[in-house]
Parts: sequence; structure tokens; C-alpha cells
Amino acid sequence: MFERIDELVTEYGNVLAQLADPAVIADQRRLREVSRRHHDLEPVVAAYKSYRAVEADLAVARELLAAAEGDDRELLAGEADSLQSRITEMEEQLKLLLLPRDPNDGRNVIVEIRGAEGGEEANLFARDLFEMYQRYSERAGLKVEVLSSDVSPMGGYNEVTMLVKGPEAWARLKHEGGPHRVQRVPVTESQGRVHTSSATVTVLPEAEELEVQVEDKDLRVDVYRSTGPGGQSVNTTDSAVRITHLPTGIVVSMQDEKSQMQNRAKAMQVLRARLLKAEQDRQSAELSAARRSQVGGGGRSEKIRTYNYKENRVTDHRIGLTLYKLDKVLMGELDEVVDALMADERARQLAGAGTV
Repeated sequence: MFERIDELVTEYGNVLAQLADPAVIADQRRLREVSRRHHDLEPVVAAYKSYRAVEADLAVARELLAAAEGDDRELLAGEADSLQSRITEMEEQLKLLLLPRDPNDGRNVIVEIRGAEGGEEANLFARDLFEMYQRYSERAGLKVEVLSSDVSPMGGYNEVTMLVKGPEAWARLKHEGGPHRVQRVPVTESQGRVHTSSATVTVLPEAEELEVQVEDKDLRVDVYRSTGPGGQSVNTTDSAVRITHLPTGIVVSMQDEKSQMQNRAKAMQVLRARLLKAEQDRQSAELSAARRSQVGGGGRSEKIRTYNYKENRVTDHRIGLTLYKLDKVLMGELDEVVDALMADERARQLAGAGTV
């Protein structure tokens, strides 16, 4: 472990030199890459310096202990034990800091929620999920901006897309992608029977313009009048925008803004995020499988989490976690679930023995 840390300390020195290099400063893409690496390495280097300082204190305490007598010896023995315990804790911290970092850490995220199986009940559940994530984001100090929404006839969401901003956005929301299942009595059910419906959540890392180059020749842009529930026109101008990325077939539509330019800017923001994720998936078979599992078919048999209203229960099937506090979870108290998913990820990383 310490040989690897020494290598990272050397790399950190090189990174600092690059950050002061005028050629790097002038190249925005290179500067961003170097800055991110600096951000990754700085906690490791700082923790290692603290570790070495405590290690030096322990060596002094042991040296003094060897020559001490009486009360001084007892005092120094206690200090040495305390320092040794602290070193053990710091070694565990260093192991965690050496775990492979997610390349999307620190990014904002785009969250897409769609009603899936279950008709209008699925759309109503999609709205419940949107409001849950909105409340959770506010509790976590993250900012939410709704990019687009397609309201269903009963006030649910056929689809809603939001941008969540903050340094912890990806780390806290990346595990939310996948099919979510709800078991409850729908408002449309007259017999009081419990129905099972689902909504899908997709979590995408936001991409910067410099990261994803999109050529105009690769785009087909269609404009049309925006519509509301039932198809009625809510705008008298062709302000809605549909962008098709011809090489991949990805289609993004935006109509919430009254300005065609604003809708186009938001559509490009989502398109870049989808293209970035597609490229990351292409580079990694594991990520590709994870992306497919996020979207799934939205069927009842596929799910990452179940929300059972009758039992006030929420179950995350990936880690076998069940909480009987669905009411609180829906109010945005997701920390217990999110923290458990993050802890599970760290445990699997430790078992894999990878490093920064």
C-alpha cells in the first residue's frame, strides 16, 4: 500500500507543476483533466502526511517510554497506545482513499423519470419519485432545476427530466438508476385492490461542452408548437425543439421554455449527457451492462426497489435492505438507503483490491 502511496505523492508533485505550467493553463481541456487529478490526489496526500506525522510522534513516544520510570512511564505508555490506535484508524482511512474513484464523481447529474408499466398509476408514481428526489436533494444541499416535464392527464408524469447540481450529486444519486416498483391501491381503483406498477429512473452524469463535441451535421433539429395535457397548444409559436443525433439515433425533446433557443440549449445539455454516458458504456462492458439494467423494460419483474404502501415498506433488492418507513422516504429521508448503497459499493471495491 505504501509503495503505491509514494507513487501518488510523486504524481501529485508533477500535477502541481502542471497546474503552474502556462501551456496547461491555456488548454482548457488539459487544465480540466489536471485539475480533476489534483482533486483526486489531494485527499490521499494530505492523509498520508498526517499519517507520517503521527507515526513520527509514536516513534518519539516509544523512545521516551524506553527510558521512563514510574508515573512518567505509565503516562507515556498510554500515549503510545493512543497513537498506535490512531495509526490503525488512519491506515483504514488510507485504504478507503486508495479505492478507485468513480470518473463521474463531482459532476452534476441529469435524472430522467418515466412512467412505465401500469398506465396512469405508473405516471402518478413517477411524480411521487420526482418529488422524493426533489426533497432529498434539498435536504442534501443539492440544487434542482427541472429541464422538461410531460404531464399526464391525471397530474402524473409521462416523463420528467431534472438537473441536480452539487459536488455530491453523482455520488448520492448514481445508485437510483433502474426500475422502481410500487404496490398500492390506485386512486382509479374502486374495489380497493392493490395494484403493482413501475417507473424507470435513469441517472446521467452531466457533460461539459468541451468533453463531448457534437457536429451540426450530425443533428436533425425539428421545431413545433409545445403542447399540454390532452394535446392542447400552450404556445402560439414553434418554440418546442426535437433534436435527433443521427449517428446514434438519440432523440431529445424540450418544450417547457417559451424560447426556442432556451429549449434547444436544454436539449443539447441532455443530449451531451446521454452521449457521454454512451461513450463511457462503450469503453467499459461493466458500465454498459449497468446502463442497460438502469433502463430495463420497466416491467414488474424487473426492479431495484419496491415501495409497498400498505406495509409502509421500502425494499432495495440489490442489498437486501428493508425499511418500514416508506412515508419518511417519500418525504426525502433517503439517507439510510443511499448510505447503505454507498457502503456496499466500498465493500465490493475493497474486495476487488483496486487503487486510485
